[in-house]
Amino acid sequence: MQPIIEVKKVSKQYRLGTVGTGSLNHDINRWWHKLRGKEDPYLRIGEANDRTQKGDSDYVWALQDIDFTVNPGEVLGIIGRNGAGKSTLLKILSRITAPTTGEYILRGRVASLLEVGTGMHPELTGRENIYLNGAILGMRRNEINRKLDAIVDFSGVERYLDTPVKRYSSGMHVRLGFAVAAHLEPDILIVDEVLAVGDAEFQKKCLGKMQDVSTNEGRTVLFVSHNMQAVANLTQRCVVLDQGGLCFDGATYEALPYYLKTGGVKQLSYKREPLGTKPSITEVFLNTSKPGNFQIHGQPFEVEIEMFFPKSVTGVALSFQIYDFFDNAIVHCWVYQKDIQMGRKTGRVSVICSIPKFRLYMGNYYLNIHFSNTETHEKYEQISRICPFEMDMLGTERIHPFVADTCRYIEDVEWKLGYSENE
Repeated sequence: MQPIIEVKKVSKQYRLGTVGTGSLNHDINRWWHKLRGKEDPYLRIGEANDRTQKGDSDYVWALQDIDFTVNPGEVLGIIGRNGAGKSTLLKILSRITAPTTGEYILRGRVASLLEVGTGMHPELTGRENIYLNGAILGMRRNEINRKLDAIVDFSGVERYLDTPVKRYSSGMHVRLGFAVAAHLEPDILIVDEVLAVGDAEFQKKCLGKMQDVSTNEGRTVLFVSHNMQAVANLTQRCVVLDQGGLCFDGATYEALPYYLKTGGVKQLSYKREPLGTKPSITEVFLNTSKPGNFQIHGQPFEVEIEMFFPKSVTGVALSFQIYDFFDNAIVHCWVYQKDIQMGRKTGRVSVICSIPKFRLYMGNYYLNIHFSNTETHEKYEQISRICPFEMDMLGTERIHPFVADTCRYIEDVEWKLGYSENE
């Protein structure tokens, strides 16, 4: 089977703070090297697109050597952290921007929904925008007429169909835009994080439509989302991007845990020096029942958190949440200074939360930590996506795990000081 999309060593370079190369001198330099059959001199420079680090070069590689294929009828998920290059890749495949190096082949008509209101003229009505978008996609007027009722019904904006779209809400924008893109029969449908705007009912409708156009109509879908539950429900295969590079290409059930442990979660354990000026968390780690951050269902589970207090304080509150890799909060545990004396003396103190019978579904999880003061309402620290662990099950015990769509506070826990505070 011939792939409907081929991406071959695609890279995209940007110069920070400018459009294009940024100066006439650089444009002439590129042209002069090309005229003599030499390599673009600016391809030799540039840094990885790590938004958290201050670099030494004005050039960054938003994408670098991306290489994959997509077969007809396949739904491909594209996941990664913010700034990983997902939107840049989709803009290249939508022909909005050109790659700096490499090439791509699209064998079919493409419909893109990259941003809320993409392709909508604010002064035209919803009805007029349906015809405008259809014409842009290469549809004839009689073909749009035939599908008009289905588009309007799916979008749910019939009452405002003859109102200029500049008066639409962001949710109405994306409803109409998605309805047009999905019903005008593209061979390739490209969707970038549009479900974040719609309500729950519309998100469910969109996922159903994308499954329908793929399974029943044999069309190809490229789907970018930070909603891991939606990615798991819709796709069978995912590519994971990180700092402009492709770091994983495989089955969704393998890609999501990989993203959680690498691109999604910062550290297996958390450790750093005290901040010095205010109370801070210096270390977090798990005492799991098996090596390698594995936890057995129903066995004891401990989270140990070390804090540093540069001065004596009152009103300290500490909590942590356990999230699954769909970013659903599952468990919430907290403790106050009135329960254990965390901040009455200066120095380091370690607090251990013990859960005697820990019960979760099989899967991958991680921690978020919150450290604050209930008296002054000061937020000392919030640490996200650390200490991933995997839940496993042994034996045939009848289980009653926590419900995955509800965050529950566990009362049957024990908080204790791990060791004495240092003066």
